[in-house]
Amino acid sequence: MNVVGTMIFKDKKLLIDKPRKRPTYQMIGGKVEQGETPLEAAIRECHEELGKEAIFDVDLFELIMEFDEIATSDGLTPIHFYVFKYNGILEGILETSEEIENFMWYSTQEGFEILSNTLKNEVVPYCLKNELIK
Repeated sequence: MNVVGTMIFKDKKLLIDKPRKRPTYQMIGGKVEQGETPLEAAIRECHEELGKEAIFDVDLFELIMEFDEIATSDGLTPIHFYVFKYNGILEGILETSEEIENFMWYSTQEGFEILSNTLKNEVVPYCLKNELIK
């Protein structure tokens, strides 16, 4: 299964969200649907998860990493993860939904126990190494 996530930053913090059905925070993203490219999926997922009041430029998405892992949701499903970085400033208002319970601008001061495995094992270490978060 192919999955996408998008890293959006503000003030050296990473935007993450908490789905209502999961105990941990995750990246903005989700499954690549049939017939979609990973970029198209990343843009669609940002629209779906951030809400209609969030404003971003679709030309500012950059693929920065790919890796394989096992899905956190069931601990069994192999996934190929595409991670995009949004190279702009997110504007507008974030809206929670039936799917998304909460948003957080994450820094390491929040700890690691609240993070999904993808964030904990791959994304946050990348962000720290590249000085994208503090």
